[in-house]
Amino acid sequence: METINANSDFKQQIETLNARLAKQDGLINELETLVKYYEGQLLLMKRRQFGVSSEKTDVDVRQITLFGDASEEVPPEPAIEEITYKRKKRKGKREEDLSGLPVERIDYELPEEERGCPKCGKIMSDIGVDVRRELKLIPARVVVEEHAAHVYACSGKHDITPIIKAFAPKPLLSGSLLSPSLAAHIIVQKYSNGLPLYRLEKGFQYDGAVVSRQNMAGWVMKCAELYLVGIYMLLKNFLVKESTLHSDGTTIQVLREAGRAAQSKSCEWVYRTSGCSERKIVIYDYQETKGQEHPQAFLKDFKGYLHTDGAQSYHNLPGDIVVVGCWSHVHRYWENLLKTIPKESRKGSDAERGVAYINQLFKLERDFKDLSPEERYKERLERSKPVSDAFFDWVSKLGALPKSPLGKPVSYALSQRVYLENVFLDGRLEISNNRAERSVKPFVMGRKAWLFSCTPEGAYASSVLYSIIETAKENHLHPYQYIKFLLETLPNTTSGTLDALLPWSDSLPAYCRLAAKEGRD
Repeated sequence: METINANSDFKQQIETLNARLAKQDGLINELETLVKYYEGQLLLMKRRQFGVSSEKTDVDVRQITLFGDASEEVPPEPAIEEITYKRKKRKGKREEDLSGLPVERIDYELPEEERGCPKCGKIMSDIGVDVRRELKLIPARVVVEEHAAHVYACSGKHDITPIIKAFAPKPLLSGSLLSPSLAAHIIVQKYSNGLPLYRLEKGFQYDGAVVSRQNMAGWVMKCAELYLVGIYMLLKNFLVKESTLHSDGTTIQVLREAGRAAQSKSCEWVYRTSGCSERKIVIYDYQETKGQEHPQAFLKDFKGYLHTDGAQSYHNLPGDIVVVGCWSHVHRYWENLLKTIPKESRKGSDAERGVAYINQLFKLERDFKDLSPEERYKERLERSKPVSDAFFDWVSKLGALPKSPLGKPVSYALSQRVYLENVFLDGRLEISNNRAERSVKPFVMGRKAWLFSCTPEGAYASSVLYSIIETAKENHLHPYQYIKFLLETLPNTTSGTLDALLPWSDSLPAYCRLAAKEGRD
C-alpha cells in the first residue's frame, strides 16, 4: 500500500509540475508577444517623431502577387497608348514667380564727362545693361483716415433752412476706429496666417499704433456677426445643394461653455465640396460635442454621397445620404503595422502585402485621373474592383486576433468594407477623404498658435471667418483683398444682393483675384 501511495503522489507531482510548466510557457509566449508589440510601437513612435510625415511607402505593388499564391500570375496591365504632343516651353521658376509682381527699374548711368575712352578720349556708346533683380518689401503703414462729410445749407431766407449732407460710406462699427482694411488685416493674420492677437498687438505697437487684443477680439466677432454671417449662411445653402461632399472634424477648446469644464474638448466639423463640383465651398461648423446629431442637423437638406473617415458619427445619417469610406485611413493602419516591423523582416510580411493591395488601388486612381466620370466608373469596375475584392477576401482569411498588432488593421478594414466599396458606385467619387483633411489642416495649424476660444460666440465667429477665407482660397481669391472688399461693401448693401459678393461671382473686382499661373488648378 505504501508503494502504491508513493507512486500516486509522484504522478500527482509530475502533473502539477507539467501544469505549472504549461502555464509558464503560455505566460512566456504572451510576454514575448507583448515585447514585440511594444518594440513595434516604440519604432512607430520614433518614426512619427523623427521620420518624414509623407504617407508614401516604398512597397512596390509588383513585389507581391495580389491575386493568390506566388505561383499564380498577376493579370497583365492594359496596353498603354503613347500620345505625343507639343507644348510651350515653360519659363524658368524665377521668371514664373516674379511674373505677377510690378517692376520698378532703377537705372545707373555714367555722366557724359565720365564716359571718355581711356585710350583716345572719344565718348563711349551704351552697348548693354547688366540687370540684377531683388525683391523689395514695403512694410505696412498705419495712418489715421478721417472721413469728413461736408454739410451744406442755403443762405437764403426760408421758414426751414434746407440742409444737405454729402454722402459718406457707413462705418463698420459706429464710434469705433475700425476700418475695412484694418479689420481684414486682423482677420487674415489670425485665421489665415495663424498669428494670435497678442502678437498682432505687439506688431501694431512697433508701427506706433495702440490696438489692444481685447478690441481686436471684439471687432472680429462684431464683423462676423453683423456682416459676414450672411455670406456664411449663403455658402452653406449652396453647399447642401451639391450631390457629393466631404466631411471631417477636429477638436477645439472653448473655455466658457455653459455647464462644461474649461478643459472640455468641443468639435469643429468641416464640410466641403468635392473635386467634381463647379463651386468650391468649405464650411466650418462649431459644436460642443462630436455627437452624431450635429452632422444629421447640418446635412438635413443634403442628398447624395458623403466622403468621411471611419467615425461612427457618420454611420446613422438619413437614408438619402450614402457614406463613402476613405481608403487612405485603411492604408495608414497597414502602413503603421509595417513600420513596427524591423526592415529585415518586412519583405513578404502580411503588413507589406496589405500595403501593396492599397497602393495598387491608388496607382489605378492616378491612371484614371484625366478620365470623365463615366469612363472612370467603368474602369474602376473592370480594374479596381477585382483588387478590392481580392484584398477583402485575403484579409477575411488571416484570422488575426482583434487586439493583436495585425488584428487592428484587419478589424478596421472589415468593419469599413461596406463604406469603402461605395466608391465603385459613381465615377465622380474619390478613393479617399484627403480633400476634407486638407481643409481641416488650416484650422489645426491656427489652433497651435491661438490655442482656444474664450466663448461659444468667439468659436462661432471663428467658424464663419475660416469658412469665408478657405472658400476664397479655393476659388483663387486673395483672402485679404476679398475680406476687405466685403467689409467695404456689406455695410452699404442689402441682403438681396449678396449673391454678387460670393467668391465665384463674375462681378468681383479684379484686384480680389490671384494672378493666373501656368499649371495651377
